[in-house]
Amino acid sequence: MPAAGCSGHPDRVPSGAGLTGSGPAPGARPASGPARQQPGQPAATRLPVTRAEIVARYGHRTPHTWGFDAPGVLRALPPGRREIALTFDACGGHGGSGYDRALVDLLRRHEIPATLFINSRWIDANPSVFRRLAADPLFEIGNHGTRHRPLSVSGRSAYGIPGTRDAGEVFDEVAGNHLKLTRLTGLPPRFFRPGTAYCDDVASRIVADLGERVAAFSVNGDGGATFSPAQVRATVGAAPHGAVVICHMNHPEGGTAEGLAAVLPRMLAAGHRFVRLSGRPR
Repeated sequence: MPAAGCSGHPDRVPSGAGLTGSGPAPGARPASGPARQQPGQPAATRLPVTRAEIVARYGHRTPHTWGFDAPGVLRALPPGRREIALTFDACGGHGGSGYDRALVDLLRRHEIPATLFINSRWIDANPSVFRRLAADPLFEIGNHGTRHRPLSVSGRSAYGIPGTRDAGEVFDEVAGNHLKLTRLTGLPPRFFRPGTAYCDDVASRIVADLGERVAAFSVNGDGGATFSPAQVRATVGAAPHGAVVICHMNHPEGGTAEGLAAVLPRMLAAGHRFVRLSGRPR
């Protein structure tokens, strides 16, 4: 069955089984990073490249890949790592702007770090919640785009969601929320996850030029927020060391929180260790 990165009505995607992918491509950023700033502190908001430069550089490039495996895309932790990275998407828009408080409370209660990929529309719908999440040292904030689009330079779609149509629209999708997150948190995001997690190889290079790295996943933990609690429990519980697990924090009506509540304490008791995508445990 297909697996995807996000859910919601048009954002919702069909359910999918666990998906095991390849290790990360060369060029991963080091685990260490700058000290965390508090939300609202000033930060440099100048992008490393302009829209015009991106269009000139990539406007005539032809993509050769489409999916989760473009060069440079992070799908698993580096070889030899015995941790698991939990990631949670908040997609925004129609059907996708909810907040799964029970899920976040679970992570906090057990002190489980995670990377939260947050869309610009979800921030607008949940400004006070976002500020609390961004201020919590347990979490790191990733860029989930401005309009939640698959990242394409040729207009390809995924799961019925239209993708960006050209290099300029790729820039807009990444840069708009990049600047917003930088302004709100005081730090530029390090990772980008497209809507549905689909991108092509040209778009992946544009993301890198903007100072981020595309992050997909190796285990689809909640099937785009469509899995039952039992399915979430079984899928996440089977995640191997080095896995990047994708779930959702914007569908409190789904089975994600209940399924994770049943499996995460058992995984901790068995010695599993959880980290953010940056590699930092806490």
